[in-house]
Amino acid sequence: MATGQQQLDSSTPQATAAQAQSRDGTGGLPPPVHGPPSVEGDGLGVRFQVAASVTRAIARPFARKAGDPLYRPLKVYTSDPAASRMEAAVTLINVPYEPLAPGPEGSLFKVDSQDPQQNGRYQPADLNEHFVLMSGGYTPSPSEPRFHQQMVYAVCSSVYAVFRSALGRHVAWGFRREDDPTRLALRPFAAKGKNAWYDKEEGALCFGYDVAPLGSVGGRTLPGGYVFTCLSHDIVAHEVTHALLDGLRAQFSVPTGPDVAAFHEGFADLIAIFQRLSYRELVKTALRKARGRLDQAPLLTELASQLGHVLELDAALRSALSKEPPEQYDAGAEPHQSGRVLLCAIFEAYLTIFQRKTAPFLRLASNGTGICPPGELPADLTELLAHAASSLAGHFQALMIRAVDYCPPVDITLGEFLRALVTADYDLVPDDPWGYREALIDAFSRRAIYPRHVPTLAEDALLWRAPRRVMPPVIALDAAHLVFDCDMACGATPAELTRQARALGEFATRPEHLQEFGLLSGSEAEALGGRAELPVVASVRIARRAGPDGQIVNDLVAEITQQVMMQPGAGKADYALVGGTTVILGPNGEIRYLISKSAVGSERIQRRRAFLDSIQGRQFWQLRGTAYQEKRPLYEALHAGT
Repeated sequence: MATGQQQLDSSTPQATAAQAQSRDGTGGLPPPVHGPPSVEGDGLGVRFQVAASVTRAIARPFARKAGDPLYRPLKVYTSDPAASRMEAAVTLINVPYEPLAPGPEGSLFKVDSQDPQQNGRYQPADLNEHFVLMSGGYTPSPSEPRFHQQMVYAVCSSVYAVFRSALGRHVAWGFRREDDPTRLALRPFAAKGKNAWYDKEEGALCFGYDVAPLGSVGGRTLPGGYVFTCLSHDIVAHEVTHALLDGLRAQFSVPTGPDVAAFHEGFADLIAIFQRLSYRELVKTALRKARGRLDQAPLLTELASQLGHVLELDAALRSALSKEPPEQYDAGAEPHQSGRVLLCAIFEAYLTIFQRKTAPFLRLASNGTGICPPGELPADLTELLAHAASSLAGHFQALMIRAVDYCPPVDITLGEFLRALVTADYDLVPDDPWGYREALIDAFSRRAIYPRHVPTLAEDALLWRAPRRVMPPVIALDAAHLVFDCDMACGATPAELTRQARALGEFATRPEHLQEFGLLSGSEAEALGGRAELPVVASVRIARRAGPDGQIVNDLVAEITQQVMMQPGAGKADYALVGGTTVILGPNGEIRYLISKSAVGSERIQRRRAFLDSIQGRQFWQLRGTAYQEKRPLYEALHAGT
C-alpha cells in the first residue's frame, strides 16, 4: 500500500481511523450461560408481526487481521473537476483497507462500469495493480473512466465509515434487491442527464453525465464538454447518505408528510458538507485564504458548484450559509427549499461552536483583540483553526447520525429532528460545556422550526421522555440475555434477532401497553373510521456510543409500526396512516425512551388529508381507484429536477 508523503498529504477522517483500527470479528461476547429465555405468551401472528427487515442481511466490512494494512490511500476531488488544484481540489484520503477485486468490488460496494449511452463497459479499475498502489490510485481526471470508479468507491467508503463509527454497529442497506443484498451497486455512468439518484429497487447509486451548455459555465468546465455527477464529491456523499438513511429507517422513504422529503435532502447535504470539512489540507487552504473566517470560505460552504453553474444557476447548487434575515421554514415549500432551511440551521450552530472554540486562539494571536493584523495568518494558527474545524465537523456528523436513532419511526418533522438532536447529545454529554444544544435550539428557532407539543424551547422541555407510566423491564432484552454474532457491531444472528423482536412485540402489544407504544386496538381504529393492521416490529439493533470523556453507552434501539387504513366513505378516497414508536432500552432491559407517534393521534388525520390534497403532496401521491397510492418512489421524485 502507498504510504508516507506522495505529493499530497493523505487525510484520515476520524471515523475512518476508528473503523480501520477496530478489532471487529476477532472475538466477541460469549453467549449467556443459560441461554436466552424463551418468549412466553407469544402473540406472533395474533397480536403482532415481525417484519422481514428485522433479519435482513447486514453488510460486514472487512475484518482486518494482524499484518493487514490500516488504510488504502486514494486520490479524490474534494469538490469537483472545475475547482483549482491550487486550492486543494485534489486530496489523498485514507479509506479503510479491504481486499478489492477489479471494479473495484469490496465487501460493501460494487462498482459497475457499464455505460448504457455508449452501449459498452469501461475497463474496471484495478486498485491492486502495482503502479496504481504506488501512486495512491488513479490520477484524478474527467477523461479517465477508472478514476470515476475510484472516486465513487472512495467517497462512499469514507461516508459509510462515518455512519458505522457514530452508531457503533454495521449498517444494513434498505434496498429490496435479492441477489447480492449486502453490497450497494455504484454506477458512475448510469444514464445521460445532469442528475444522480438512489434507486431503492435496484440497490444502486446512479450517476448521470451530460454535455455542458455552450455559453459561459464558469470555472474550468468546457462549454459543450462533458460534466460527470460522479466526480462531484458532494453529489456522491449526498447520494450514499440517502442509501444509508434508508437502511436506518425504512419508513423515512415514504413521503407521508411535508417534512419527510425535506429532511432527506437537508440531512444528505449536511453529511456531504461535513465530510468535505474532514479534509484537513482543503480546510487549511480555505481558512488561509479567508483569513480564518470559515463563514467567508466558499470552498467549505458551497455544495456542487460545477453542477450549479452547468444548470445555469450562476452559483453553487446550494450553500450552507444563511442570508440575513434567515430563510423561514414553510411547511408548504418545495422539499429542496425546506431542506436548505435545515442545512443552514445546523450549519449556523456549527459556526457558532467553531467561533466559541477558536476564540482563545484568535485572542492569543491578536494580543487580546480577537482581530488578526493584516497579512497572512501564521502557519501555526491556521493549523489550529483547521484542526478545530475538521474535528468539530466530525462531532456534528456523529451527532446527526446518532440522532436518527432518537427520531420517531414514521412521518419525521424538522421539529422532531431538533428534539432528537437535543436528546441524543444530552444522552452522551449531559453537561454540554460548549453549548451545542443551545446553539442548535437558537438556530432552529431563528428559522421558525418548532416542535409540536412542547411548552417551551428550554432544553429540558425538548428532551424525549421516559414512558409516562411505570413499566417493568423487558427481561428477555437485558444485556445478560443478548447474544451477538461474533461482535456487537455485527448484530445478532437471524434467530436471535427474531427472538428479540418477538419479545418486544409480546411486551408492546399487551392491552395495557398499547397506548404508550402509539398503537391502536381494532375497535379503537373502527371507532375512528379506520381498519388497523397488526403492529409490526420493524427493526431491533444495538447502539454503541463513545463520549468525549471516554464513557461508553450501550442501548438497544427498536421500531414498532402500525398501519391504519382510513376509510372516510361518502365518496372520499381511502388513505393509509402509519404510526408507532421508537423504543430505546438500557442494559437492564429498562425502557429509557418511548418516542411514539400514534397513527391517529394529535390531529394526524387532518394533517395527512391536507398533505394529500396539497401541491407538494400531489408530487408524491395520486388517486388510483378509490384510494391514494404513491405516484413514484420518494428518491425518484426528489431528483426528477435537481
